[in-house]
This record gives sequence, C-alpha cells and structure tokens, in this order.
Amino acid sequence: MSGLLRLSVIIPTLNAAGDLPAILGVLDPADEVIVVDGGSSDGGPALARSRGARVLESPPGRGVQLANGAAAATADWLLFLHADTVPAAGWREAVDDHVRTTDGTGKAAFFRFRLDDPSPQARRLERLVAARVRLFSLPYGDQGLLIHRDLYNRVGGYRPLPLMEDVDLVWRLGGRRLTGLAVDAVTSARRWRKDGWLGRSALNLLCLTLFRLGTPAPLIARLYGR
Repeated sequence: MSGLLRLSVIIPTLNAAGDLPAILGVLDPADEVIVVDGGSSDGGPALARSRGARVLESPPGRGVQLANGAAAATADWLLFLHADTVPAAGWREAVDDHVRTTDGTGKAAFFRFRLDDPSPQARRLERLVAARVRLFSLPYGDQGLLIHRDLYNRVGGYRPLPLMEDVDLVWRLGGRRLTGLAVDAVTSARRWRKDGWLGRSALNLLCLTLFRLGTPAPLIARLYGR
C-alpha cells in the first residue's frame, strides 16, 4: 500500500508489547517507523525491532519521547501515533490525499476518534469527542497527528511535558491549521473499562480544565496517576 510520500511514523511506548503488533501491522513498510521507548521491561523494544521499526531509548514521558522521535526522524512528513491507536483501512490514502489536495505544509491533520468497544457508552463518548473537535478544534493524541516538519518546527514542536503534550501542541497550532481526515483511528478502550466510562471521562475533563487554568503539567500528571 505504498503511498505518494515517505512518512516518519513516531510511536512513544512504555510496556506496550501487547499493543505493538496491531499498529505495526498496518503501517506501510516503505515508511520510517520510529518507536521511542521510555524504559519498557516487557520486551516491546525487541518486538518492534523484529518488525522492522527503528527503536530509540528515551527518558519516560510522552512529550519527551515524541520530541526525541521527531528530532531523529528523516522524512519531511511526521505522523505521531499512540501505541494503542490503530489507523483504520484507507488511512494511507487519506494521508496522501491531504498532502495532494491541500496546502499540506500549512495544515496538520488528525483521524476520527473510535474505540474498540461495542458498548453504547463507547458510541456516546465518540460523539462527545466529535463535538469537542468540531466546537473547539481540539483533537487529542489518540487521534494521531500528521504534520509537515516545517510547520512542526514553526510552532515549536512537542514540549517535554509529562501530560497534556498533545493539547499543548494543538493549541499552538490553532483551528485554522488543523483538519480532520475521513478515516478512523481505533483506540483501546481498556482505560475506560478499568476506571469506568464516567470516571475516566471526568478525569480527562478535569485534567484539561486544570491545564487551561495554568496548572503545571507535573501536578496534573500526579492526579492522572502517571
């Protein structure tokens, strides 16, 4: 399924061996896949290498890991993905279309949010996320981020935050430099199943509110449980 351009796909990991086969299995082998590991003890880095990924060791913290991956990437286009988020069929064509039919270097793109859960709670959450994105131009990291290196550098890239690094970057991009792709990114729902649909969603909203009010990200990370 080789696309029109070469991507550097950057995936931060920490004990994500159970997630990696699914995401690595849908990526284009012609692309550069960089797994940035924050100190896993589950064999994830070795698994990633066996699947052809380039593995970097990094201090833990998603913001630091993403920034290190971007710095090491060699392609002009960067695609940031969480390890437990798998782009659905047609993702590569949507990426190529974004680059071909828009001023791609001036706009970043993201996928639609979907959960790998059949429950009504999952569908309601997906609708709420779609409304958040539509009203506030605020996709989270589990929707992926496709961005040209020039734009990434222009807005300052990922900052070394332990939490909210995705929101921080999206706010600096602004809604006029963001566009949605008509393809799902399917994320694991295990956090919601573990913590409860209402409890997990309320915690996410609380963290966002605190960050918006200027609370330091390390304090929010403690609340979040990282």
